[in-house]
Amino acid sequence: MNQVTIEAKSKTYHVFINAGMRHEIGSLLESVCTENVSSVLVISDSSVAPLYLEDVVGSFQKKLPTYTEVIQSGEASKSFGVYEQVMTKALEYGLDRKSVIIALGGGVVGDLAGFVASTYMRGIRFVQVPTTLLAHDSSVGGKVAINHPLGKNMVGSFHQPEAVIYDTETLFSLPEKEWRSGFAEVIKHGFIRNNKLLSYLQQEVNSFEQLPVPLVNQILEQSLAVKAEIVAEDETESGVRAYLNFGHTLAHAIESESGYGVVTHGEAVATGMIFALKLSEKMFDVELDVTRYEDWFEKLGYATKISNQLQVDKLISKMQKDKKAEAGTIRMVLLQKLEEPTLIEVPPNIIKQVLLEQMEVENNG
Repeated sequence: MNQVTIEAKSKTYHVFINAGMRHEIGSLLESVCTENVSSVLVISDSSVAPLYLEDVVGSFQKKLPTYTEVIQSGEASKSFGVYEQVMTKALEYGLDRKSVIIALGGGVVGDLAGFVASTYMRGIRFVQVPTTLLAHDSSVGGKVAINHPLGKNMVGSFHQPEAVIYDTETLFSLPEKEWRSGFAEVIKHGFIRNNKLLSYLQQEVNSFEQLPVPLVNQILEQSLAVKAEIVAEDETESGVRAYLNFGHTLAHAIESESGYGVVTHGEAVATGMIFALKLSEKMFDVELDVTRYEDWFEKLGYATKISNQLQVDKLISKMQKDKKAEAGTIRMVLLQKLEEPTLIEVPPNIIKQVLLEQMEVENNG
């Protein structure tokens, strides 16, 4: 089993990484929860539940009252309406302060279930059981949230899980699009903190077909170790944790303008990272070999250009509403060199110039 320790100021917990771990959640819960557990609510979604919910519920072997709630899969479920629906179920099931919520699914389930846990009776325990590669990033660090129509993740809190239990067997039921989405966050960790990991990924991964389980476990461990370091330094995003948003300022704008679900989060982040690299070269007068990364990204199936269906001015407007923005200014995580991120204000005219340079060329047939 691969394992990473997360040492946040508010709590220390572990990420367990191995194939088949969904069958061990019941026994692991006993070891990671220091106080008795009165009941369990497993929250999953309509894509994941048919595959793995029965296995997870079965791991408790009727030792505990175990309830389930299945939400519709997709970003639209990170909403006030679904949040209220799940809270109502928790109340109807009689969850108390010694209950534990299990988040079984991708990032949407993890964010929503974590936010429910953080606000139910002013906070109860929860465990992340991510089933996507993308969720390896969001499941660690305690950031939980739902979306508002005017912005992604604008309603949320910091609430660390008791543990993250990563069954890598679940990843192999994912379509390639989801592997691509999650892998972008792994690449991001390489850019901001671990160039050796970045080089290793370029050497070992040039497609998502038939990746061996030991390689996936190792990549996850190294990627999560970066997240662990940063969360230990800055739990509540008052400093270096903002660097984890590398590529995300434009990505969130692309997701919002495209319509959530049209472009996956990771695919938007990949485009956003190329944009951030080009912007870094311009702002700091450095050479980051962007073309090499563009070629690798394209080999992996990422779009490195911004769709010409999107309007530059609308993208800029969304970027001005980003959580890192202050008084309408655009603040972005850029690289002075590999492993040296910084958060700086970027003038809108330069943003616009680089956006236009990165737009797809119109094809009039």
